Amino acid sequence: MTIDPSAQIHPSAHVEPGARIGAGCRVGPFCLIGPEVVLGRAVEVKSHAVITGRTEIGEGTVIFPFATIGEIPQDLKFQGEDTSLVIGARNRIREHVTINVGTGGGGGVTRIGDDCLLMAGAHVAHDCQLGNKVILVNNAALAGHCVLEDEVIVGGLSGVHQFVRIGRGAMIGAVTMVTADVIPHGLVQGPRGTLDGLNLVGLKRRGAGRGDITALRDLVAALGQGTFRDTARARSAENPDCALVREVLDFILGPSDRSFLTPR
Repeated sequence: MTIDPSAQIHPSAHVEPGARIGAGCRVGPFCLIGPEVVLGRAVEVKSHAVITGRTEIGEGTVIFPFATIGEIPQDLKFQGEDTSLVIGARNRIREHVTINVGTGGGGGVTRIGDDCLLMAGAHVAHDCQLGNKVILVNNAALAGHCVLEDEVIVGGLSGVHQFVRIGRGAMIGAVTMVTADVIPHGLVQGPRGTLDGLNLVGLKRRGAGRGDITALRDLVAALGQGTFRDTARARSAENPDCALVREVLDFILGPSDRSFLTPR
């Protein structure tokens, strides 16, 4: 066990032998830190949180009470194989969030990027891959193997089916079930989610110009008139100059075993 002298560990917390606690960390009352856990610089773990498994947590991340991080997957195929969880820097992991380590059949690593916000009760299952600045609103749940690119927002009480990819900047409305891939900057709403246009607010916040937004709208309209991949291949051959259009086309033509959510 390695605990930096500057770390503050509450006397009621239990840090198991083998754990590594970085400089400036704070571990609150009644926490459990497992033997393979690595806490980076200035990580704060508030009271009653559990961090276990082969879990690495990056600098400045804050974990709130009753979160359970790094437990084994909720997957009956899991046989105790040596897998891990890697969480980046400056994340906010709120109360009762659960995040599982990976599985041997799914790549072995669950990964969360930097500057994410996981609100109360959110769940990230085994082998999920989250980019930077992802937001999961209260009680949002990701099934195994999901991929969420940077700046995705998943609304409260929403669920994402296993193996689904959600492209950069997409927004999922509240109380929505997502069963297929979502293009970058897409907007998904409804109990059984459908593609409902573009996340215009997010695009404008990121500085997208009117011409880029118009080009994206034209692409979404074209996608709604045919199969996604065939339309994307045709548009890709035209070599569009718009970087946002190129991003969506590359996403559609990327590897996936699932279909895409289509416009209403």
